[in-house]
Parts: sequence; C-alpha cells; structure tokens
Amino acid sequence: MENNLMLQPMVALILWTMLIWLWMYVTRIPAMNKAKIDSANLVGTKGGDLDELLPPAVQWKAHNYNHLLAEPTLFYAICVVLILSGVGTGLNVTLAWAYVGLRVLHSLIQVTSNRVLFRFLAFVLSSLCLIAMAIHAAIAVFH
Repeated sequence: MENNLMLQPMVALILWTMLIWLWMYVTRIPAMNKAKIDSANLVGTKGGDLDELLPPAVQWKAHNYNHLLAEPTLFYAICVVLILSGVGTGLNVTLAWAYVGLRVLHSLIQVTSNRVLFRFLAFVLSSLCLIAMAIHAAIAVFH
C-alpha cells in the first residue's frame, strides 16, 4: 500500500497540467477574439503560429502547457517503473513530490513574469530530482 503513495504526485502533476490547459484557453480565446483571429476558418496552423499574433504573456501559458507535456512524460514513466519494481516509497516519493513542486514553480514563473533565469533554475532542480529517480529505477531494475 505504501508503494501507492507514488501515485499521488503523478495525479497532482496531471491535475496541474489540466489547470494550465484551462488557464491557457481562458486567456487565449479572448486574446484571439480581440486580435480578430477567425478560428473557424484557420486551416493548417499550429499553436506556435499565434506567437506572432498574440501578446507574449498570453502565449506563455501555451508554452508552459507544452513544457508540461515534454519532460514530465519521463516523470510518469519513471514513477511507474518505481512502483512496479517495489521502490516507489520513501525517498522516491519525496523526490517525486519535489519534482512536482518544482514543476509547479516553473509553471508559475513562466506564466506570470517568465523570468528565464528563475525558470531555468526551477527546471534544473526538477531535472535533478528526475535524474535521481531514474538512477533509483535503474538500480531497482538492473540490480
């Protein structure tokens, strides 16, 4: 049962990702309307194309949403490996929660001030948590 504690940070990051998704659309749709973008007739475009048309602060939410679908996919996979190998407990749960907290901090920095130095620091620290978890997973699987 203790091994199931690893599911909590996974679900927390999923919920955070969906909150950023909502925040992205709550800000992006009004900005698109204000910019007179006719979304009904857009063909063959992608979200990044809006970088030229919408204010940066609006697009920061979309950029962060994309970031939450990149490296965190490794987080989910590593968590599953830790759970299945029976070491999704103790320090690994702590590292998982630290990863989630740092990703939330990264998001908040990016969607508000978008100060790259602070965002980068949060990213590096979260990546170090992920690296430690990956090493623990490798030890569990290859030991």
